[in-house]
Amino acid sequence: MSNSNKCKVFHSEVWGLRETKYDWLVKNDIKTTKWKKLNPASPYYFFVPREEKLLEDYEKHPKISELFPLNSVGLFTARDGFAIDMNKDNLLNRIRLFKNNKYSDDELHAFFQINRSKGWDIRKAWKAIHSISDSDLSRFILSILYRPFDIRWIFYHDAVVERSRKEVMRHMIQENLALCVGRAGQVVGLEKRWNIVFCSEWFGDLNLFYRGGNVNFPLYLYPDTDKKDLFSQKKKSEKRQPNINPKVFATLTEVYRKEPTPEEVFYYIYAVLYSNIYRTKYSEFLKIDFPRIPFTKDYKLFSKMAEYGKELVDLHLVGAIHVGAIHESPLPKFQGKGDNSVEKIKFEKGKVYINKDQYFESIGREIWEYQIGGYQVLSKWLKDRKKRKLSLEDIKHYCKVVTVLDRTIQIQKIIDELYPQIEKSS
Repeated sequence: MSNSNKCKVFHSEVWGLRETKYDWLVKNDIKTTKWKKLNPASPYYFFVPREEKLLEDYEKHPKISELFPLNSVGLFTARDGFAIDMNKDNLLNRIRLFKNNKYSDDELHAFFQINRSKGWDIRKAWKAIHSISDSDLSRFILSILYRPFDIRWIFYHDAVVERSRKEVMRHMIQENLALCVGRAGQVVGLEKRWNIVFCSEWFGDLNLFYRGGNVNFPLYLYPDTDKKDLFSQKKKSEKRQPNINPKVFATLTEVYRKEPTPEEVFYYIYAVLYSNIYRTKYSEFLKIDFPRIPFTKDYKLFSKMAEYGKELVDLHLVGAIHVGAIHESPLPKFQGKGDNSVEKIKFEKGKVYINKDQYFESIGREIWEYQIGGYQVLSKWLKDRKKRKLSLEDIKHYCKVVTVLDRTIQIQKIIDELYPQIEKSS
């Protein structure tokens, strides 16, 4: 096809109230409209104006999926109410009760409130679990990052988990770290800024983020010592290998004249993804694909960013059940008399009420409105516990999360002071 026969694409838009747009349409036609010529290009062929020079620079950087070759979306149970719980003992008791009963299929569905789903047979699930001894059931109960700062327990068995994603999740049974990123992340949040990134030491749920699609990128890969036994991964851990493209190590080693550790690369990437300047500058591109990472050629800058990335990671892992990553006193305090029931959640004058009489105090609006993965973190955590009574550990955890968000905001401002130097030296 000759150039003269190619289609020509033009674009125009009008912003404002509906009445204003109607009035404009009445007064204008195709000839009086101010058009902008577009040149849609592969692979997306967008029919909207784009900053092509910025896109050209952005696409020079590697994608997250190119940096971490092994990755997959988070696991999906299709029956969270049965397979996942906030309390480990409650989950174990539920699985034991399921295993040892003599109910019919209909009674099983009704008693355990498990919806019927195509391709899943509750009797086959019962038989699979029935073959496990009571003493071995606890081996299948593991931690899962369910929502930001919300660690729960999952019965990790193919009998009840629709998509277990073992190709990635088996590497998270041992000591590891994973980057959690949403692909084609729509700009979300109160400030319309991309924010679908988090980190985890545990399994990752598919719906970790508001619109789902969480993709997990483990830092290390463990040898498949025994394909018949998923938990054999715990037997040997000394031969793990970094899940980072070898070309990245080779290039960075050549540029920095020293080989960075896998952790340093991970922390650096995490810091970049938490730069508000980065998120705003590339917001249009972050809508359509995995983020791309600009690497600085300056080792001192790389190291400094990695330091702040490490602090962010340590902060965001505060949800760990066995680890308290923050040692300073939490900012807020829990006040008021009552039974700690989460009823009506309200933010008012620096206080987050869980009912009419009890509240967390000394919480700034910026912290209250802070979002990760499209969720307003402090609000979401409480909403998931409506009609429940907060335990002392729950209250302590919530206070820790407030402290974490406050420090995260501070670190992001420091990272933004450094980020322009990355653009200049990448």
